[in-house]
Amino acid sequence: MEINKLIAQVKNCTICENYLQPNPIVSISKHSKILIIGQAPGQTVHKTGIPWNDKSGDNLRAWLGVDKTIFYDNKIFGLMPMGFCYPGTGKNGDLPPRTECAPYWHSQFLAQTKSIQLTLLIGQYAQNYYLKNSIKETLTETVKNYKSYLPQYIVLPHPSPRNNIWMAKNKWFEKDVLPILKNKISFIIQSATL
Repeated sequence: MEINKLIAQVKNCTICENYLQPNPIVSISKHSKILIIGQAPGQTVHKTGIPWNDKSGDNLRAWLGVDKTIFYDNKIFGLMPMGFCYPGTGKNGDLPPRTECAPYWHSQFLAQTKSIQLTLLIGQYAQNYYLKNSIKETLTETVKNYKSYLPQYIVLPHPSPRNNIWMAKNKWFEKDVLPILKNKISFIIQSATL
């Protein structure tokens, strides 16, 4: 199936309509070079329909060293969350992504995106789903061992401002991981625009 038809199907998805208000968010093309797999849209993204259109997105773009123009160019970045719709709020923030989306949709999208050179797995839900048995005991340990998942994946914590405490406790992430991430992103973007 052509990827644009697939996106149209996602936009009309009703798999979870008994649990939430559907508004599936995805941005990808068959030319996408870098795939970002996050958790699920937050409330702001749900309202605007624009992926990563919030403080987490601002932090992520800073980590990647890109502006919004490049970030929202789907020939460069594919943005595909684990759960395509805002899952609602619980006692401690947003609920986890719905578990129906990734098994139903991800493989269909991946079959249509043959240009992907790097996939960013953001947060524990994406890492658990894609890394399976190679995941470490904690997210911190998984991210510390980021080199073992290259060249296919780079594993990252969620860039939510709620994770500022994690960032403060794990200075090695900014010092060791982010420069390598930025270099890889820059190289792929430069190659794509030649």
